[in-house]
Amino acid sequence: MPSPTVPTIVKPRFDEVVGLTDAVCRTHLTDEYAALARELAAALARKRPSPLMRGHCDTWACGVMYTIGAVNFLFDPAQTPHLNSRELCALFGVSQSACAAKTREIRRIFDIGPLDPRWSLPSRLAENPLVWMVLVNGVMVDMRTMPRELQEQAYQLGLIPFVPGDRSA
Repeated sequence: MPSPTVPTIVKPRFDEVVGLTDAVCRTHLTDEYAALARELAAALARKRPSPLMRGHCDTWACGVMYTIGAVNFLFDPAQTPHLNSRELCALFGVSQSACAAKTREIRRIFDIGPLDPRWSLPSRLAENPLVWMVLVNGVMVDMRTMPRELQEQAYQLGLIPFVPGDRSA
């Protein structure tokens, strides 16, 4: 998979962070987690000044994975794959408090909350209720319950990722 575009000066730090997240994803998570972690690390690398340029790469990598994991319920034992927060931090060799600090910073920088559609695994988008909530005439509606014509319009406007009837669950 091609690496996202990042500024040249930040590229070595970005590569180190992504190398760490890719290694954890390869052994304990999925390619989808790896792809989202790369995208979040790239977004951090493109910030000016890039926060990746300060602090330890292993702590940033852990914060990136924790942020993606929290959005996608990685810490819920009912999910597959599943890791608890202590296990995730141990995989990066980072304390839970250091990881929590980076996670808070990442969430603040990008205003990331629970179920954030921007950071949801593609395979879970259909299940994410926030993906489908759209303001129509001042009323919040679930586009999955709306007529197909409105779903198609919402898709064309980029408000929903796909027309629900066009994609099998």
